Amino acid sequence: MLIASRNRLARLQYGPNGFRVLAPGDHVLCAVSGAPIGLDELRYWSVARQEPYASAEISLQAELDAARKA
Repeated sequence: MLIASRNRLARLQYGPNGFRVLAPGDHVLCAVSGAPIGLDELRYWSVARQEPYASAEISLQAELDAARKA
């Protein structure tokens, strides 16, 4: 029997070439905007901070903010 994962928040481990599903779901939330991101649309994340981002622009801004804080 399959477990339904629709409308469920997934938990992922982000790596340099992809991500691994730790808890099944169909989306994650952008670490900056809080917008839902479907797993099939997820393209941007930080391996160091283990955070997903909704767009390249948001990802860049998060990197710049992290560099400023360092």
